Amino acid sequence: MRKTFIQQSVLVLLLLSLLITSGMNVMPINNNDPQFTGISGKSAGNAVTARNEVSVQKTIEPQKKTVPVPEAARSTADQDRKSESKTKASPKAPPAEQAQPAKPAEKKLPVYEVTAYYLNVRSEPNAGSRILHVAEQGTAFEIAAVTDNGWLKLKDGGYIHAGYAKKTENNAPEPAAEEPAPKKQKAAVRIASVESSASAPEETRQLPDKPSSRVDSDSGLTMAHIKKIFKGTALSGHGLESAILEIEEEYGINAFFTIAVMKLESGNGKSKLAKNKNNLFGLNAIDGDKYNKAFSFKTKGDSVRRFGKLLSKHYVGKGLETVEQVAKKYCPANSKWPSLVRAIMKSDYKKL
Repeated sequence: MRKTFIQQSVLVLLLLSLLITSGMNVMPINNNDPQFTGISGKSAGNAVTARNEVSVQKTIEPQKKTVPVPEAARSTADQDRKSESKTKASPKAPPAEQAQPAKPAEKKLPVYEVTAYYLNVRSEPNAGSRILHVAEQGTAFEIAAVTDNGWLKLKDGGYIHAGYAKKTENNAPEPAAEEPAPKKQKAAVRIASVESSASAPEETRQLPDKPSSRVDSDSGLTMAHIKKIFKGTALSGHGLESAILEIEEEYGINAFFTIAVMKLESGNGKSKLAKNKNNLFGLNAIDGDKYNKAFSFKTKGDSVRRFGKLLSKHYVGKGLETVEQVAKKYCPANSKWPSLVRAIMKSDYKKL
C-alpha cells in the first residue's frame, strides 16, 4: 500500500512538472486582438515581438505639429470657396446691351402769336372748314408748315390764317412748305364721293352754334351755311361768304351778327348805297347827307372787311360786346335796332 501511494505521488509530481513546463511556453490570449487569436508557442512569441517593434516605431516617430490657422485667413478662404462655388453654379450673365445711339435733338419749330382778338383754328386750310376751337389774341402756336394758300399748319393739329398771326423771336427757322396731298385717280374720286354721300353728313347738315347777343363769339357757320342764308337775296353771288368768315377769323365778330347787320342796313342788298357804293352797312352815312358822306368800296367784300375792323377797334375793343351795347353807339336813333338784328339772326339760324 505504501508502494502504491509512492507511485501515485510520483505520478502527480510528473503531471505538475509537465503543467509548469507547458505554462512557461504559452502566452495569454488577447481576446480583443483578432490578429493573435489561436496563436501559441513560438509563433505567438514572434507576433508579440513584431507588435512591440511597431509600437516602438510609432512612439519614436516624431509627431507632426498642427499650426493653428488665423480666424481672418480662415474666413477669407471660406468666402473664396463660396464665391468659386457660386461662379460655377450660376449661369453666365448675358452680354451687356450695346449702347443705343443718341437720338437727334428735336428740330426747333417757329412760333407764331395770334394778332386778332379771336382767331378760329380750323380743321383744313380754308375758311369753310370745321372750326376746332377759338384762340385769343396773344396765343402762341408752334408752326409745322405753311400751305400754298397762306395758312399755317399747327404742330398740335389744325390751321390758322397767316394774315392774323406773326412770327415771334425764337431763333427758329421759317416753317417749311406743306407738301401737297397726292392727287387721287378719277375712279377713286368717284368712289369716295359715293361713300361720303352715303355715310358722312353734308357740311350744311352740321348745325352751327345757336346765335346769342354776344358779338365777339364763334358762329360755327361755314361757307355752305352762308350761301344758304343768302339764297334768294341780292347778297348772293358776290363772294361775301369768305369775307364774312375772314373777319370772324381775324376779329372774332360773330358771322350771324355780321349778316344780320348787313341785311338790315342794306335792305338785303337792294339799297342805293349797296348797289352804287358797295356799302352794305351804311358806313359813315351821317344824317343830312347820308349818300354823299357814305364810304365807297371797290367790292362788297371790302365793305365787310371795313365793318369787321371798325367793330373790333371801336366797339368790341372798348368793351361793347353785346348787340344792345353796340346798338347804342352804332345806331342810337333807332331804339328797335337791336331787336331787329336779333330777329334776323334767329331767322337765319332756322333756315339751316
